[in-house]
Amino acid sequence: MSLRDKLRELDDDPGHELYERFGILSNPFPASHQTAGNPRSPSVADDEAADRVVTFFRDDTTQVLVIEGTQGVGKTNFLNHFEAEVRDALRDRSGYYVVRYLADPEGSFDGTTRRLVEELGREHLSELVHALEVNTNSIEVARSHDMRTALRGLVGSHHDDAPQLMMEWLLGLRLLKRHHEVLGVQFRLDTVESRTAALRDLAQVSGEAGVLEGVFLLLDEIEKQGGVLGVRAIMRYLSALRAMIDALPKRLFLVIAVTPDALSRYSAQYPALRSRLLDRLELKPLTSTKKARELAMFYLEEARSVAGREIGEVEGDRPHILTRKEITDCFLELEAQAQRGADEGVRQRAFLHQLHRRAEAKLK
Repeated sequence: MSLRDKLRELDDDPGHELYERFGILSNPFPASHQTAGNPRSPSVADDEAADRVVTFFRDDTTQVLVIEGTQGVGKTNFLNHFEAEVRDALRDRSGYYVVRYLADPEGSFDGTTRRLVEELGREHLSELVHALEVNTNSIEVARSHDMRTALRGLVGSHHDDAPQLMMEWLLGLRLLKRHHEVLGVQFRLDTVESRTAALRDLAQVSGEAGVLEGVFLLLDEIEKQGGVLGVRAIMRYLSALRAMIDALPKRLFLVIAVTPDALSRYSAQYPALRSRLLDRLELKPLTSTKKARELAMFYLEEARSVAGREIGEVEGDRPHILTRKEITDCFLELEAQAQRGADEGVRQRAFLHQLHRRAEAKLK
């Protein structure tokens, strides 16, 4: 059968045969390349992370949480779920920002600070101007003379481009005559340290003015830094990360997803960071048939739930697309491979991908 005929056959029956046979509309298991949009199987780590958020709101102090696990155990899946949960919880609360950042293999912390400033954006600066017009004393909590000067220029300016000029200065872009005229600044923020300090001052002034309550910063795959950068570049990156934690004793909830090897290496290279990363949640691979079956059944039931919402309630006692024996055999096969490679357990991504392939064979 040609590809054209196969696609026409698919168009004639968009999932209804699957629904009748198995109560699903598509393959219930994600392939290894599918890292977003996957359901999250509940775990103890979810509750522990939620408790840290409660502490963040209760004590109004910065929290740093490390999600530790080897490649493929579900760190990105955890961050996706955590981000969705936080955004949902913050729907009725103003002054909070959620920033998800995938670490770039570049030799500085610029990408992270730039992402934070851009997330705050011109709208935040406009809100800050209105708040400071009522109470200019909030400007005095800024440590930097240049930041105090820039904020006074921003508040006192009636130019429409003032917030944009402020953004450009915070991002460390080239300083032009217009920046001198409107903001009164004399020097460009041309180092990571100066931009981190400016971000700290902006957060503190915004908090004092009542327009910033907290920032959730989720950093994923920071182990990439160690794979392509030299020791000196990594040290600068880790130093800037530590400086951000220390500069924002309030209003920052930082989540770092990293592999154990990278965390151990970074801690050895930069011991000053180690003490800031003591709160850890460890995600482990699958080590028992029971846990593997529970994960597989979660995805099967979740697929049926989705199908039920889209088409109707699943009626009758339909078989699952994979039997318990097939699921068990799949896990045992991967477990044997892991043991030959001296790996601890089976990584969830590999297990789900293998289930995806076996389900795909039946779908054909």
